[in-house]
Amino acid sequence: MSKTDDKYFMRYQADYIRDEAHLIIVEKGRQIGLSYAASYKAVRLAGAKDARLDVWVMSRDEIQAKQFLLYCKRWARVLKFAAEDLGDVLIDSDKDITAHVLKFANGLCIYCVSSNPDAIVGKSGHVILDEFALHKEQRQLYAVAKPVIQWGGTLTIISTHRGSQTVFAEIIRDIKERGNKMGWSLHTIPIQTAVEQGIVEKINHATGKTETREAWLARQRAECLDEEQWLQEYCCIPADESSAFITYEMIAGCEDNSAPKDFAYLVAASRQSAANPLYLGFDVARTTDLSVIDVEEKVGDVFWERCRLEMRGKSFAEQEFELGRFMALPQVRRCCIDATGLGMQLAENAVRKYGSRVEAIRFSAPVKEELAFPLRAAHEERTLRYAKDEKLRADLRGIKKETTASGNIRFAGESADSHCDRFWAKALALHAGKKSTGIIAIVG
Repeated sequence: MSKTDDKYFMRYQADYIRDEAHLIIVEKGRQIGLSYAASYKAVRLAGAKDARLDVWVMSRDEIQAKQFLLYCKRWARVLKFAAEDLGDVLIDSDKDITAHVLKFANGLCIYCVSSNPDAIVGKSGHVILDEFALHKEQRQLYAVAKPVIQWGGTLTIISTHRGSQTVFAEIIRDIKERGNKMGWSLHTIPIQTAVEQGIVEKINHATGKTETREAWLARQRAECLDEEQWLQEYCCIPADESSAFITYEMIAGCEDNSAPKDFAYLVAASRQSAANPLYLGFDVARTTDLSVIDVEEKVGDVFWERCRLEMRGKSFAEQEFELGRFMALPQVRRCCIDATGLGMQLAENAVRKYGSRVEAIRFSAPVKEELAFPLRAAHEERTLRYAKDEKLRADLRGIKKETTASGNIRFAGESADSHCDRFWAKALALHAGKKSTGIIAIVG
């Protein structure tokens, strides 16, 4: 990196770019420009006249892989490196794996691929694992990435934390607490460091705003759903998984953005002769908390979230109307409704109107236990699919299993905008799709 390039980067970015260590790992706050810096470094590694190795970039998904290559193309132009975007290239015909490829005049390439570990098996060069903690198969990904650098390449891992039990967090602990026997070069960059080194001024220049550092930092904190999100996503402090009922690893295994989430999809599906069954969970509230209707489509043994309606401050009449829209769909087999407290009348009306397709459920400690454990088991078995959603993630993470002084289990928790209502709606929907047991209290 030349001195003339300093104008593009803040000091923490420049420190990473100049690092020539064999193994580099970066724990960072969200959106501080490390992928931007990593793409510059990748272009330098592959595009320079004396370069001799390709660069393999593993991103967490297809969108991020394309974005990384776009950054690389921009840096190639800035550095005046002749490069050609080859588009999507088939790199493994047997497994139908493609990569987004940028080829330089020296014949070397930058390959940007999504998180499939098989994409780099048998390859050689430099490796960048971007947002490593978000990958579903971290141990396997590391196992196949390490041999790729055998002939002089470098391995870089960049990520925010996603819980304390990830492979990423394990490596960080080995460095900080166990003497760093593997010899990693560690860069720790919380949001506070980025602010101290000028990120707010960079953002102000790009957006035309004049926000102070203090105001910007306070706003980022205020916009987080909870303290755990702030510490983990911005401050490089991984969430404590020991108290979590559903871990980040479980959630990541079920997140799938191919799951559509709207009522129009359900209506269109209802016109098909062989539509899959739908199951509803309805967690009822009236004023402070959310009312949530969670709609799951069962495909084989997997429940796909197809719609989630969140209502705050809606009258019971309005909520009954919304429930009616879903119950009118012919593929709805069963609906489980929270009949606790204020929800009792709404649940009784639904049972009277829709008959055996509705099960009204009074929440109690044993009932919550019976609802919560199958939801966790479904996460462990990956028989759930839902789109990435920070509010849903916060509710799933917010539930804590506690043991009372008398030895009984209770479930409690809340996120920034609910009492984990999305968790309970999904648990009710999952129960609706399974055979009822004798513990559940039926109303009506």
